[in-house]
Amino acid sequence: FPSHDTMLYQITDIAFDFSDDAYDEPITGEYKEELRDGVFGTIWEADDEEDLVEEITAATGWCIKSINFRHVLQ
Repeated sequence: FPSHDTMLYQITDIAFDFSDDAYDEPITGEYKEELRDGVFGTIWEADDEEDLVEEITAATGWCIKSINFRHVLQ
């Protein structure tokens, strides 16, 4: 049995750090919108806020500058 329960999160606002110089393609407004829509449209499972940030960063490939969320009751 797991030692703790994971929680479900719904993102209400997020700002990605698009200043990564390693990204070769120009970052369009359409790309940013699609990325945000994908994050907003997903219920995220994580242990805590830090784990949530890591999950979204791993899924999108972008670091997060700021994030707001609400807990989703299971």
